[in-house]
Amino acid sequence: MLAYVKSDVGLVRETNEDSYEFLPPHLFVVADGMGGHAAGEIASNIAVQTLKEYVTQNILPNTDPTAILKQAIIKANSLVYDMALSRSEYTGMGTTLTAVYLTDTQIYWGHVGDSRIYLFRNNELCQMTHDHSLVWELVQNGSITKEEANTHPQRNMLTRAVGTSSDIKIDVGVTAWNHGDIVLLCTDGLTNMVSEQDISTLLNIHPLTNSVDDMLIEQAKRAGGLDNITVILVRNGD
Repeated sequence: MLAYVKSDVGLVRETNEDSYEFLPPHLFVVADGMGGHAAGEIASNIAVQTLKEYVTQNILPNTDPTAILKQAIIKANSLVYDMALSRSEYTGMGTTLTAVYLTDTQIYWGHVGDSRIYLFRNNELCQMTHDHSLVWELVQNGSITKEEANTHPQRNMLTRAVGTSSDIKIDVGVTAWNHGDIVLLCTDGLTNMVSEQDISTLLNIHPLTNSVDDMLIEQAKRAGGLDNITVILVRNGD
């Protein structure tokens, strides 16, 4: 396995409200916080650390990783929501939360928000998660194209996020993890700035090295760097 991570504040934001966990060979997590007075940074960090602790404490050989990820996200949601209620400056804070748990042959994942998981297999990039956003709903009903969604003025309006409600709906799934596959986890600071075609081209041209995540982030910054950018790349193989 090869695994790399890079997080960058971008060119516009003063602080980095993205958080991540990077625990090879199994657990990888990204989160993109929202809220004023550094509340977004707090929300994303709490969510990521809660998920990490829950998964590492509860995962066993006979457990279902998707069930563990779902319970971890439920716990993270409860903690962020309670904190948002505890102080006025945290009102409305929340975060995306997207995670994969890798075994020798399977990718187990859990997801809330508009950070993304991609699978790069046989030189093709496939988005595994659905964005929980207003523009994704417009894409799904045919009102706009996926390309138009990247520049839509309401592209940052989430329909689901961790910590914004006491109840939460969580997407989970599992897919095969084949030799040579690459999993990409990223926040929307990458996908709002860099097209899927360009991401795929970079992954095709450059075998996974510690320079690929730098290239993706630099491309996002050349396109404007309007948001924080976090990229995790993991390849199944030597």
